[in-house]
Amino acid sequence: MSHTDATFTEQPVENPREATLGNLVSDLSTQLPELIRSEIRLAQAELAEKGKRAGIGIGMFSAAGLLAFFGLALLLTTGVLLLDLVLPAWAAALIVAALVLLGAGAAALVGRKQVAEVGSPTPERALEGVKADVATIKGDRP
Repeated sequence: MSHTDATFTEQPVENPREATLGNLVSDLSTQLPELIRSEIRLAQAELAEKGKRAGIGIGMFSAAGLLAFFGLALLLTTGVLLLDLVLPAWAAALIVAALVLLGAGAAALVGRKQVAEVGSPTPERALEGVKADVATIKGDRP
């Protein structure tokens, strides 16, 4: 019926063609709840995996934003020091600001890659399994 790892208790029928409608309905009513539960477990596991990967990417974007904020603050400080020109400390502040902004750019690239790898948040494997199960129940598949 499905690709899930659920085990079903099947009642042996010597000849499947001799199974009565009552036996088939009984089998369906006992196997369907377990099938649904296993599909739900698969969907939960798939969503948890995708959520974790998206969380890492979002965290990297947050780090990029924080580093960019500090870079801007350092650039503003550099501007103040340039106006002052009393001490050559502005050069050091400019170098530090450039390094912080480079770090922000690197974090943004890594974060973008992480989010792009997640793809759609839809649990595709679970949906495919449900579609296959519905098709089997309808008799569209052997």
